[in-house]
Amino acid sequence: MNDLSLPASGGTLVVQVMTAIRQRIAARILMPGAKLPSIRTCAETMGVSKSTVVEAYERLAAEGAILARRGSGFYVAGHLPPLSLADIAPRPDRAVDPLWISRQSLEAGEGVLKPGCGWLPSSWMPEAGLRRSLRRLSRADCDILTDYGAPLGLPALRQLLVRRMAERGIEAMPDQVLLTESGTQAIDLLCRFLLEPGDTVLVDDPCYFNFQALLHAHRAKIVSVPYTPTGPDLGRFEQVLSEHRPRLYITNSALHNPSGATLSASVAHRLLKLAERFGLTIVEDDIFADFEQEPAPRLAGLDGLERVVHIGSFSKTLSASLRCGFIAARRDWIEGLIDLKIATSFGAGRLSAELVLGILRDGSYRKHVEGLRERLARAMAETQARLAALGITPWLEPRGGMFLWCRLPEPLDAASIARRVLADGIVLAPGNAFSLSQSAGQFLRFNVAQCSDPRIFTALRRAMDA
Repeated sequence: MNDLSLPASGGTLVVQVMTAIRQRIAARILMPGAKLPSIRTCAETMGVSKSTVVEAYERLAAEGAILARRGSGFYVAGHLPPLSLADIAPRPDRAVDPLWISRQSLEAGEGVLKPGCGWLPSSWMPEAGLRRSLRRLSRADCDILTDYGAPLGLPALRQLLVRRMAERGIEAMPDQVLLTESGTQAIDLLCRFLLEPGDTVLVDDPCYFNFQALLHAHRAKIVSVPYTPTGPDLGRFEQVLSEHRPRLYITNSALHNPSGATLSASVAHRLLKLAERFGLTIVEDDIFADFEQEPAPRLAGLDGLERVVHIGSFSKTLSASLRCGFIAARRDWIEGLIDLKIATSFGAGRLSAELVLGILRDGSYRKHVEGLRERLARAMAETQARLAALGITPWLEPRGGMFLWCRLPEPLDAASIARRVLADGIVLAPGNAFSLSQSAGQFLRFNVAQCSDPRIFTALRRAMDA
């Protein structure tokens, strides 16, 4: 609660204090039973008088939002209002809200440029291979086109995924692989399976912003640890494990989003020792695996799928429309995950799985991803040069992938720049959308595959000069 601040909305100071507390309750940052800061602490943090906080607390207690306990203080009441994901947004400006970035990117018209989005242009996808696989399926048995698939997923695709994971040092059997509709659904199922409301989850800072939105939806408490060019800051990692005892750690080990960093072998080994010591389960999101020039260490490979759950999908390299992902986990967890999958989405997406299998089998996919790596490498160099001319510098030079995590010149603010260029039909991704600690206000994440239009850099220069 030490980062509690007044919202920019109007009203008296009492109303603003009440609004700030309501927002944190609605966002599941303050859970039922949580103790509010003392009147003195709240007054000092928010820059108001103690009498203002007293009145705000008393009015919230009268509403039933909080409870007063004589001699102990004020606590969040034991019920929750309906979840409003909008209240998760960094306040007061939704321009740095991860849900805002996603919606702007997904709902954008054809003329909008999206250097802040997280996917490749449609023209980079294997259209010919997709059409070829669709034609094959059009001649398939009717049940493939119309029936539910088995909950575990298409056996032939799971067998092929096992072979692909083995290329990255991950040993698994087909019955340890569960197909999902996407990487996001994979994480959602794992949160349902492993978490209770109020459990603590550890993420990187910065991290993929939808991790935060999804964890808030599961009523988890989120803590973060700074990410370095070789992985999480292990000193801080150990401290957070000791102080907060998180249930899960969700991360990318290869081509980290948004930073582009790669986990080193030494950090991976030390991280797994800490996970064993503190009873931590790790969810390793590996959806950018096929963008790597050289495979980085995989936590799931080093761990043998004991403490690490490995997930992936084909949304980034093949087609987001197919919605096909997977979970690789210890065998005794798969049955429980199958039950949750049936309860939340019933049968598997058989048509998507058959399409993916057809493309992987015909040999065109490997050639496609080799071309993607070359094309991304060229786009990375071109984008870095264009950004350097504006004084925008990368935090590091990634070993592959589509993202550049860049710092703006002092004293520019990324959210302000993003708001300005949005008027020009350009969607950027400001750094604080990725940062739980809100310490990335000078950073922007650029998708180099979406940065070929010179209008992006013209608008950036104009916004920076303004």
